[in-house]
Amino acid sequence: MAFISKFRPVLFSAGVVVMTLGATFSPTAAQEVKIATSYKLMTLDPQYADLNENTSLLSHIFERLIYQDETMQARPGLAASWKRLSPTQWEFKLRENARFHDGSPFTAQDVIYSIDRVQHFLKPPGGGFEAYVQAIKSVTASDPLTVIIETNGDVPTLPLSLSSIFIMHRQDKGFETTDELNAGSSVVGTGPYKFASWQSGEVLKLIRNDDYWAGKPTWSAVTFRVVESPAARVAALTTGDVDIADYIPARDVATLKSRGIKIDSTSAARSNFLQFDVSRETLPGVTDKSGKPIPNPFRDARVRHALAMATDRPFLAEKILQGYGTAASQLFPTGMPGTSSKLSVIKPDYETAKALLAKAGYPDGFNVVLGGPAGRYPGDSEALQSVAQNWARIGVKAQPTVAPYSVYANKLDHGDYAAWYAGCSGNAVTVCLDAVLATKNDERKTGSLNYGGYSNPAFDDMLTKAETIDVGPERDAAVARATDFIMPDDPIIPLYHFHLIVGHGQRVASYTVHPRGWTTAMQAVPAGE
Repeated sequence: MAFISKFRPVLFSAGVVVMTLGATFSPTAAQEVKIATSYKLMTLDPQYADLNENTSLLSHIFERLIYQDETMQARPGLAASWKRLSPTQWEFKLRENARFHDGSPFTAQDVIYSIDRVQHFLKPPGGGFEAYVQAIKSVTASDPLTVIIETNGDVPTLPLSLSSIFIMHRQDKGFETTDELNAGSSVVGTGPYKFASWQSGEVLKLIRNDDYWAGKPTWSAVTFRVVESPAARVAALTTGDVDIADYIPARDVATLKSRGIKIDSTSAARSNFLQFDVSRETLPGVTDKSGKPIPNPFRDARVRHALAMATDRPFLAEKILQGYGTAASQLFPTGMPGTSSKLSVIKPDYETAKALLAKAGYPDGFNVVLGGPAGRYPGDSEALQSVAQNWARIGVKAQPTVAPYSVYANKLDHGDYAAWYAGCSGNAVTVCLDAVLATKNDERKTGSLNYGGYSNPAFDDMLTKAETIDVGPERDAAVARATDFIMPDDPIIPLYHFHLIVGHGQRVASYTVHPRGWTTAMQAVPAGE
């Protein structure tokens, strides 16, 4: 969901898993697609952790009741249809012709098992899937292909929540452990591809599921090579060692195009932004120009507004991201469900910003340390350098301090920063509004990424009311109004929505980039089709 996740290492019962399912894994060169991915698959358990590393690759094997298409709209998956029977009850009709890779039919009992496993069996570290099923009171089957879900209260977004839950095959012996799955004993789903083998941190191999309910998949085999270095992914694509490479740096696009590599991209369903600590009276690294600590300046909305006015967001998108980014005015790219059409990005106005800062009591500005990760997101450290130059023009001396992501995340968690570079993504803009801007509330599960302690009760009320409306235009409009209300207070400074860039060679005709950042063979169309 979000940019901070606290994971302990997964303990694998086997470092290398090799398993062949039925058919011989011997595709021809024309049938197999090879993908260089930045994603290092951490487990074969599809319900262990809500990370793109897992959900992206394991979506070939396992499926959800509902999935989100490239426009972020909910579409039928293993659920052929669904409807609301009452404010607290939903009915899901399941597909009749779906089967697991072992040949057994998919039924309502598999749905019950899967949700029960997430709710009551798995105990993963923070960032698991519990949040998506916490509102579910009970799951029952009225017949083998009908599931009735009862919720604790009115939950209009239940279908969207279920778009994050993979369905596993019910086991008579009870719940499978993560270690059992990592050993390759029963990696069986209903998806378009079957598990073949896995070398942890290196290679995942899949073979086509010829009996897939939606028709025979395009590729007879898929090989994912984990290539964490962007330069190495670009090199593998250039030499033809792979057919597809994800997360291509913008700086390499022109060179790749000159060598005949095709590029596809889309704006990510996320934003990266600057966040302030407004909760503490004094902050680390915030001083006057003589180096003397001063009261927290970010509590004054005029200061936040001045800094926002002095931030050249178009420059970040056009120069640092080399056009593969969009200047941001809100948490998701304009046009996505729930976003506002009224907010826009303006060019910086340094003179007005400086005058506003003086009215707030800082005619000479102040000093601040800006924290951030190094290389976690496109343009992260470069963006901080650019922002520091912008703010210097109104008297605010910002010192960017970047660190490896794990170090940065730990420092942020311990309150070592006064202002910092952050990010959020999710299956809907409300996920980020709740996590980043809503008041921290453990009971309502809001404010999980609100490290700065920002609180606006009027906004909380607007967002809460909007989230009681069923998914659709009315809900989207209410969420947009809440966004229009909160963003002028500058609780954060949205910087940009970076673009997800994927390159592919001649054997791939086209690739549809998903705004969630997933990398799958299903998004690739072979040349000649």
